[in-house]
Amino acid sequence: MPIAVGTPAPDFTLKNQDDAEWKLSAQRGKNVVLMWYPLDWSPTCEKEHCRISTEPVLPAKDAVVVGISRDSMWSHRAFKAARAIKHDLLADPMLDVTKQFGLEHPKVPFISQRATVIVDKQGIVRFVQVQEKTPEARDWAAVAEALGRLA
Repeated sequence: MPIAVGTPAPDFTLKNQDDAEWKLSAQRGKNVVLMWYPLDWSPTCEKEHCRISTEPVLPAKDAVVVGISRDSMWSHRAFKAARAIKHDLLADPMLDVTKQFGLEHPKVPFISQRATVIVDKQGIVRFVQVQEKTPEARDWAAVAEALGRLA
């Protein structure tokens, strides 16, 4: 069951593609878009990350966007460099954070669902979207609308 809207987001620290620690609570004062995705290099994941790096899909200037998957920081580093991805990619190899947010894939438990969670400036979950069909891209209009309500 995904984390409920209106609840405090669990704080977490994960390594990004550069082996630097990224901590959710360090982002207080900004709206944070957490984008879970199954794997680097998969077609839908690649299109999504490339799109938000090249198009103003998420126009909020005070928002931080990060991708989260079970892939290693080395895979993230190569994926980010090869595809010119502008946001950080966080490694959750044991799915510990994914499980805290209730986003482990129900049919393929070694990956996450394709999901978006928006955490507001105070650390409260304000939006949760889970794609029922993993190969389908997320609904960017709904994500942008939810983010716009927090601006």
